[in-house]
Amino acid sequence: MKKQILSLAVIALLSFGVQSCEDKKANKPEDELTLGNKVDSLTTDIEEVKDSAVVKAENAAEKAKAATEEAKEKTKETIEDVKDATKKGAEKVEAAAKAAKDGTVKTAKDVNEALKK
Repeated sequence: MKKQILSLAVIALLSFGVQSCEDKKANKPEDELTLGNKVDSLTTDIEEVKDSAVVKAENAAEKAKAATEEAKEKTKETIEDVKDATKKGAEKVEAAAKAAKDGTVKTAKDVNEALKK
């Protein structure tokens, strides 16, 4: 009787061990599938990060281009302002010189007054 109980216990242990091995074998393809999914997920994440970086770089380039164009326009405006101011100053000096030459202005004070006009 003891031998029969021991035999049944050994058979039970063996069957439990076989079932455990079968469960592990069944899990391995799922683990591989999960690993594959993880790789796919990481690949997708990397592509999204690359795309995001490209978009950010393009946006930064557009902003830089716009800033450059604005700076060019401001420079042109400043150049025109300087030209106009120089021209007006030259005209005033010329007018004062003519007045001095014509004899209509006799003192430095009169020259300053002519320059102000």
